[in-house]
Amino acid sequence: MKVALLTPTGEDHRVEPLRIGVLGASRIAVNAIVAPAQLTGARLVAVAARDRGRAETFAADHGVERVLGSYAEVLADPEVEAIYNPLANGLHGPWNVAALAAGKHVLTEKPSASDAGEAREVRAAAERAGLVFMEAFHYLYHPVAQRLLDVVGSGGIGELRHVEVHMEIAPPPDGDPRWSLPLAGGGLMDVGCYGVHLHRMLGRFGGGAPRVTGAEGRERAGHPGVDEWVRAEFAFPGGATGVLHSSMAADELRMTARIVGDTGEVRAANFVLPHRDDRVWVTTGGVEREERAGLRPSYAYQLEAFAAAVRDGAPVPTDADDAVATAELLDDCYRAAGFDLRPRTAPIA
Repeated sequence: MKVALLTPTGEDHRVEPLRIGVLGASRIAVNAIVAPAQLTGARLVAVAARDRGRAETFAADHGVERVLGSYAEVLADPEVEAIYNPLANGLHGPWNVAALAAGKHVLTEKPSASDAGEAREVRAAAERAGLVFMEAFHYLYHPVAQRLLDVVGSGGIGELRHVEVHMEIAPPPDGDPRWSLPLAGGGLMDVGCYGVHLHRMLGRFGGGAPRVTGAEGRERAGHPGVDEWVRAEFAFPGGATGVLHSSMAADELRMTARIVGDTGEVRAANFVLPHRDDRVWVTTGGVEREERAGLRPSYAYQLEAFAAAVRDGAPVPTDADDAVATAELLDDCYRAAGFDLRPRTAPIA
């Protein structure tokens, strides 16, 4: 069945639904791919998990058409044209490369690889395959993020002077893969990467890409090498500064952004999960104005952008080049905070 979309001229344009295979039956997949697929009309063709029983439950609960015996079988399925990869961080790179080699477009959870070197390998695989590759920085596709960038880009707060981002969540259970160094876990990888990415997106207004000027952090007790929290500082070529507070052991969730110019500032209540709070405040001339950008999930905007790239060749802001640049800055944050880079998972046989 084709999905009917109205073009700007009012014409009925029917689009073949995107046919997606899901690697794993993770919790994030429910919000990040199941709900958006239902909203946009995409088909979830197949799923596989390490535990087949979990995959069967996931398929039954969320309308996935069939369960396969392994990730490799999902990649080999001729009806699957695109892969959604929500596996543990250390498995992103290897399975992204494998999916591209199998001729599948890829929407991968962030970060797309364990370190910048592996991100470059993923980029090379995407270039060889000539396929769409998108790293799931879903926040960027939502009107909240676009409003932040528009305010700064339009000169609405004057020249960029400072950026402050808080990316903080309550601690996951101790056995969660996000605390696993072999699986490339850590607070920067899980939540801090959003703040790193936003700093990069603001580089276009700060004279170029930001660089890390200093960082500190704390290791998670019982998990050597895994960052519980990191505070990183940045400098832009044009003189602006930035700071990221990343924590996977906070008392409560906080995902705020504050961007200061020399004539005002703009703030977002929750720029990563705007469906929870879509408020944006713009302050100019000493007067603060509250705006609402809409509660539609950022994941739905992201899946629409991915489908447009696959079907129509639309540009992808969070492509493989963007993923490499983000991975390089993440690596710099880890080095500056005194942590080793995340180890790679063994290549897929």
